[in-house]
Formats: sequence, C-alpha cells, structure tokens
Amino acid sequence: MSLSFWMSVLNLMIVLVVFCIILVFITQNERKKEVVPLKNKNLISGSWTVSVLIPAHNEEKSIEKCITSCLRQTRPPDKIIVVNDGSTDNTLKILKSFGNRIKIVNLEKNTGNKSKAQEVGLKYVDTDIFITVDADTRLDKNFVFQILKSFYEKDIVAVCGMVESEKGNWITKVREINYLIGQTIYKKAQIAISALFVLSGCASGFKTEEFKKIVTFDHDTVTEDLDFTYKLKLANKKLDFNNQAIVYTQDPNNLKSYFKQLYRWYSGGWTCLKKNVKIFSKPNNALMLSLIYVEGFLMGALFLFAPLLVFIGIKYFAYLLLLQFLIVSICLSYGIFKYKKYSLYLYLPHHYFLGLADKSIFVGSFFKEIILNKRNLQWQKADRY
Repeated sequence: MSLSFWMSVLNLMIVLVVFCIILVFITQNERKKEVVPLKNKNLISGSWTVSVLIPAHNEEKSIEKCITSCLRQTRPPDKIIVVNDGSTDNTLKILKSFGNRIKIVNLEKNTGNKSKAQEVGLKYVDTDIFITVDADTRLDKNFVFQILKSFYEKDIVAVCGMVESEKGNWITKVREINYLIGQTIYKKAQIAISALFVLSGCASGFKTEEFKKIVTFDHDTVTEDLDFTYKLKLANKKLDFNNQAIVYTQDPNNLKSYFKQLYRWYSGGWTCLKKNVKIFSKPNNALMLSLIYVEGFLMGALFLFAPLLVFIGIKYFAYLLLLQFLIVSICLSYGIFKYKKYSLYLYLPHHYFLGLADKSIFVGSFFKEIILNKRNLQWQKADRY
C-alpha cells in the first residue's frame, strides 16, 4: 500500500466530518424556518391518541421505573401496552401491581425474538400514534408531548427521540459520547439530506395506520428498529428527529455486555443492509450509507490487521490514529458545548481505545453475517442494574 492510499483514506475521513459539520449548521437554520408555532398546546392532547408499546422479558430490575415514567408524562399516553414475553422472574408480578393503568399481554412461552413480542403487542394498538419503548428505558416527563408535537408540526410518518445514557461507570460514559456525537452531528446531517437511517427502538413514535400498511415483521434480524426504518424509507415516507424528546436508557456497564450488544447491533445492521439493498437506488441514501459503512469497515480492517502494518510503515498508521483522535475530539466538542456535558472530556481516551475494539467487531460481524451468512436471531439484552 502506497502513501497515496493512506492519504486517500485520510481525505475520506476529513470530507466526512466537514460534510457533517456544514450540514449541521444548514439544518439548524432550515429547521427554524420550518417549525410552525403552537397556538394551543391543548390541541395536541385532543388531536391525537397515543399508545406506548413495551416488550419485556425478565425485566424485574427496570420495568417498574419504565412504566412509572410513562404514567407521569405531562401528556399521559392513552394506553400503555406491555408484552410480558414469557418472563420467568418477577416481571409479571410487578406488571400486575399497576392494575388497570396498563394493558398486560401475557405470553406463557418466550418468543425468543423482540420483534415477535412487538408484533403481538401491535395487535392491541388502536390509537393514532404508537411509541416503542424498551423495558430498561425511562422517559423524560415531556417525551410523549414532544413526540406528538413533532407529528403536529410536520407531515411525517415517524419521529425518533434523543437517547441519553443512565448514570453508570466509564463504559456508560463511552456510550454517552457515542450518543452525543451521533445525535448532535450525524442525525442532523442525515435529516438535512432526508437520509435518517435509525429510528431508535427505545425512543420512536409512528403513525399507526401508515406503519401497519408498510411494515411487516420478518423476524430475520435482531435490529428490528433498523429494519422498520429501511422499510419506511423504501416507501418514501418522511422521518424526523426531535432532540427535545429525551429518554434515558440502561447501557451495558461491563465489557462482556458491551461487546455483546455491539455485536448484535452491527450484525443486525449488516443483515438489514443486505436485505434492503434497494435503499442505494437514491443518491442521498447511497451517499450517507456509503460514508457510514465504508468508513466503519475501512477503519475496522486497518485496526484488525494493524500488526501487518510493520511491513508497510508504522508511521502512516500512527498518523491515521492521531487524525482520527482529533476528528472525534472536534465532533465531541460540538456536542459537549451544546449540552454542557464538560465531564465527558475525561472519558475521551477511554472512548478512543474502546473504539478500536468496536471497529474490529464491526468487521468481524461483516464476515459472519455477509460472507458466512450465519445470522444471530436470539433476543439478547445487556445485564440490567
């Protein structure tokens, strides 16, 4: 590999960051013009009915806080539907303690897949809007209001809220950095060119009628939220992101759970990309997905095969590492100053070195899912605390 190759790699990364930063500022200006002022906030409450759909399997440590946060909304949901997917712990007992405030769909046998539990629960949804929430997620008190506000202001079919990490340790801080970069830069850039590709399963709202028309539950991936997003995109539906609709989720607080979750996300990502390859037919989708997957695969391959670089020239690899560190620092700084989370600077080294392992998992999942065609369809979740 020549020096020109390495410079091409560096240029690709620089272009990606500059492209995203420019689009952030463009997006901010355009979105200010788009927003329709709310003349009567009560109109939102009266115009839409909304359900919250929560699949749960052995969630005794977190389900109570999740449901309580749903009940304490400034705009309470009309229905809270919880699918108890064959839990063997105290999940069902806790659910019953809420009485008739929630609808319990009790499955005696575990389905083994989150999307199967969601499919069952969706049969009980008869409201205009439904919101998907994970059992380890706690909603900000204004979450439902903000989701409905997005539907009221714009002609959209689905909207994604902003995910924040619950307080934990250095591992959850690393995840918080990822959220901050992804949601303050990448998601805004994607919205600017109508190429939003992840409606987070723990924080998204959908127009029920449109969703039921378009989305089928194939149960062939462990990232059903990404599969939903691709299907809505292929149907040319408009999606949006609301950073005022906030949820707090329990991220893995140990390395075993962290890497297991990453593998699930990445393998599911490759599967969804493969099955929805038609998504590349539109230039904006092709641009954004290429930047995401080419950069991820390229960097992952470089880190995975780093020992071989001693035969090429280690200084080029060191230069690449340094440049990536600077790019991440710049992107993070934007989010830190926007949300005043200055303590995250302390965890930038942790994020950087754990990121090297992330990239390796990204490449490894590609070979297993795409090359070897070995799919993982088991419903896996991080340890609750």
